This record gives sequence, structure tokens and C-alpha cells, in this order.
Amino acid sequence: MAHHQGNGAATVRALLDEQGRTYADEAGIRLKDTPQPLYELLVLAHLLSARIRAGIAVAAARALFDAGLRDARRMRDATWQQRVDALGEGGYRRYDERTSAQLGDAAALVLDRYGGDLRRLREQADGDVAAVRSLLQEVPGVGPAGSDIFLREVQGVWPEFAPYLDRKALDGAERLGLPSDPAKLAGQVQAEELPALAAALVRAALDRDAAEEVHEHAAAAHDHS
Repeated sequence: MAHHQGNGAATVRALLDEQGRTYADEAGIRLKDTPQPLYELLVLAHLLSARIRAGIAVAAARALFDAGLRDARRMRDATWQQRVDALGEGGYRRYDERTSAQLGDAAALVLDRYGGDLRRLREQADGDVAAVRSLLQEVPGVGPAGSDIFLREVQGVWPEFAPYLDRKALDGAERLGLPSDPAKLAGQVQAEELPALAAALVRAALDRDAAEEVHEHAAAAHDHS
């Protein structure tokens, strides 16, 4: 194990180089602590939490946003069919009908409870990670997986919940021979790199080839140094 730990920094750098793009960035979300991008991230987390390829969930989120459904009011006021059509355009077909209904219900809850502004959800959680997870899970369609995805990505702008490295991210760390302790992993990167690290670790957990590429990249960097 000692060999892995010593080489951990090289592996983390290689991981960020190869896989360090947040899912929000892939979906065209410019994440900051304002209502629209936070809502868009919630939609993305909802879509990513279904048993469907991440690339399809990202494409479906982009299609919804391109259709103008970028905030809770527009999402709620869209017809069920408009949401289904956008999801279909992103290739999100297997769950499109149920998901369209959930997106409408979720938008209504975000409007009713938080005035469309998830910063109010953040205030309500008051820095308590268990509280923020359970508030997120009250949103229709956002279960435990969706709340994990949201928090992995939002920790750069809601730093009181950092480091947020859930079970799936830690599985990726294990596969790469990195420490499976969130604080140790977080210590290898800058605070603003945490969302990218979390996304990259998840990709390594989901995709053996991604993990292999990281190992090769790290080894090559090591040989050149």
C-alpha cells in the first residue's frame, strides 16, 4: 500500500487531467451560487440518478435547457409533452414519461417551498450535511443517488459541505489505489478542484477503462519526471 500512497499525488493529477470535468460543466451549466444554475444542477442530478448512461443524462439536461426550461417556473409551466420531447431529443427515452411528470412536480415543490431559489434550501440545512441530503431527497425524482450527485458538484460553491466524496467516489479511489478517506483525498487538491475530483473518481468507479487510462497517464508522467 505504501507504494500507492507515495504515488498518490501523481495519480490524482493524472485523474484530474484525464477525467476531471464536472458533470455540470458537461451539461453547459456555469455553476455559481445563484438560483438558475443551482436549479439546473438539481435537474441534472435528477436525470443522472436514473439507471441510464451518464452521457445520455447530460444530453437530456442540455436539451431541456436549450428548450428554455432553465428555472423552476418555466419547468413547472411547460407542458408534460414539451418536457417529454426535450428528454427524447437527449435520447432519454426509457424513463421519459415518468421523468417528465417528476420534473414538473419537482419544479412545483422548489417554487412552493423555496421560491425557486435553492439557496433557501442551503440556509435551511444550516451547514448540516444530513439535513441537506434529506431536504434534497424530498424533491420528487431526487433520491439518495441524486442528492449525492448534487452535493458532489455543488461543494465548490457550498463549501460548508466539502469535502463531499460519497461511496461511489470512494469506490473509484479504491480502484485507483488512492486513500479511501475523504479528508486525505481532499488534501491532495485545491478546494475549488473538489467537484472535478469527485466527478473523476466516479468515472473511475463506473468505467474500468477510465481507471486504466489514469494509471497509464500517471506512470508516463512518473517516467518523464
